[in-house]
Amino acid sequence: MKKHKKDLTHRAFLRGYQAAIKERSISSCPYLTESNLGFQWCTGWRQGRADYWDGFSPATMQQKVSNL
Repeated sequence: MKKHKKDLTHRAFLRGYQAAIKERSISSCPYLTESNLGFQWCTGWRQGRADYWDGFSPATMQQKVSNL
């Protein structure tokens, strides 16, 4: 049975979220900001940063990433 790959936009969102958890800046986005993947990465980064500022623990944020 083959594994289904997650779509690229979802992966970009998750990678942006993880970058925010690791306290990387938004300027470290690996995609062009004007592209759809860049937009999703930045959206994930903003969500991760908001969770970080709201006081989520690192374990809670990792749990959230695995559930997304």
